[in-house]
Amino acid sequence: MTRRVVAERYELATILGQGGMGQVWTAYDQRLDRRVAVKLLRPDRLAGAGAKEDVEELRRRFVRECRVTAQVDHRGLVTVHDAGGDGDDLFLVMQHVEGADLADHLAEHDPYPWPWAVAVAAQLCAVLSAVHAVPIVHRDLKPRNIMVRPDGTVTVLDLGVASVLDTDTTRLTHTGSPIGSPAYMAPEQAMGGAVGPYTDLYALGVVLHELLSGDVPFAGSTALGVLHRHLYEAPEPVRRVRTDVPEPLEALVLRLLAKDPQDRPASAQEVYEELAPLLPSRGTPGGPLDPTRPFLRPHAPWPDRPAAPAPVSAAHPAPASAPVPGPRGPSGRPDVAGAVDQVKRLLGEGRITQAVDILGSILPAAAAEHGRNSPVVRILRKQYAATLMDDGQYRRALPELRRLAEDRTAEAGPADPQALQYRFDAAQCLEQLGEASAALGEYRAVLPYYERVRPGDGTGPGRSFDIRHRIGLLLLALGDHGAARAQLQALLYDTERVYGPHHPRPAELRRQLTHQSDVRGG
Repeated sequence: MTRRVVAERYELATILGQGGMGQVWTAYDQRLDRRVAVKLLRPDRLAGAGAKEDVEELRRRFVRECRVTAQVDHRGLVTVHDAGGDGDDLFLVMQHVEGADLADHLAEHDPYPWPWAVAVAAQLCAVLSAVHAVPIVHRDLKPRNIMVRPDGTVTVLDLGVASVLDTDTTRLTHTGSPIGSPAYMAPEQAMGGAVGPYTDLYALGVVLHELLSGDVPFAGSTALGVLHRHLYEAPEPVRRVRTDVPEPLEALVLRLLAKDPQDRPASAQEVYEELAPLLPSRGTPGGPLDPTRPFLRPHAPWPDRPAAPAPVSAAHPAPASAPVPGPRGPSGRPDVAGAVDQVKRLLGEGRITQAVDILGSILPAAAAEHGRNSPVVRILRKQYAATLMDDGQYRRALPELRRLAEDRTAEAGPADPQALQYRFDAAQCLEQLGEASAALGEYRAVLPYYERVRPGDGTGPGRSFDIRHRIGLLLLALGDHGAARAQLQALLYDTERVYGPHHPRPAELRRQLTHQSDVRGG
């Protein structure tokens, strides 16, 4: 199956979300070989039954709004890479954000800790303050447009798109179809009045209320019914359902949900100042996706970060719900053979990132179809590990290589050339990851097997010389200068004996030994 390529550059892979006005896809930037998110919008649906001129005006407005919003520089806003038209669609290309959207995050944590709600709101205030300074109004702040990243930072999506969708909110009264999200819509927005920063602050109040109470303040069976409640009903104080919520936080939520914009806080900065005393000061984060982490350890390294997403392999298959970006057969099942061909093509084009994703996703299907220990699966696992290394994803490649080495050693013994190659590659990964002691141990463990290689075995002494060289450099990195010099000096003698004194190998070793002497002498 041929995938759609938007703007002759962005290859759509898997759909993330879909609504009446468009879709959001994970995609691959073919030019820069990176994952992106692509939002597709249908201007004819946005304009309703409007004339062709209305559609064209919407297109122009869309591109103009995207240009403006792309100028807003804040780490809490998703980065806009590109925007334009492709066929009948408008497209917006954005940074691919890892993590969970706030709606899913809330669903997974019930009740949502109130310090987390404060931390999320405080980060949103920082984003809104930067946005409102342009000035831009988001218009559609809601949990589905907010991502919580693995390090706990919050990222806001869809800035600018909402302003295009909200070109004529008054159509609600004629068609009954809401523009935007009724559950988070401020009264003035619902009535088609002027919107401003105070409109986003109302939506922030709805989000805070939902995080603290588990539900939006106003719900109903119809969009008009929900908007009617926004206009005329008072919200229920959150402490009636959550007695652990501090009183100042409840009071702030009620102010944010005031019907009259004049009764709300004056700015996102003011909201932040009221939240600041409730923020945690110092402590230990609860783990990945803890939104208090940026306040518990501001600007700190991330030692508790998971090494990498768990590698998808035949031994560790992906969840059943995980999308497979590779091709599928007529039955809808992953097409293993087609995926292999696609990976070969992608690697030939230098598109390693997409090849890695397809290999990782197709492995469980290949294992189910052919068996975990089948030759097909072993070849795929080997290619997956090698491609991860080519892509510089050493932390993900390492466990794959270790499993491959274990399986091969169990079958063919520790001296098997393929098993040794896997271990050598694993040592390289450890070295690249800065784990010098572990890499040194692995190199030393495999070296005796390579030193037993006899002439005619196909490898010669080159690999053992490479390993001895790596050992010498690692000893140097670990501060054992005496052992490092002895290692390199012995290697120099052996390489001169095998290759002669003018070969590049001994020449490089002499240069390194001279440099060490100069440094220690200086």
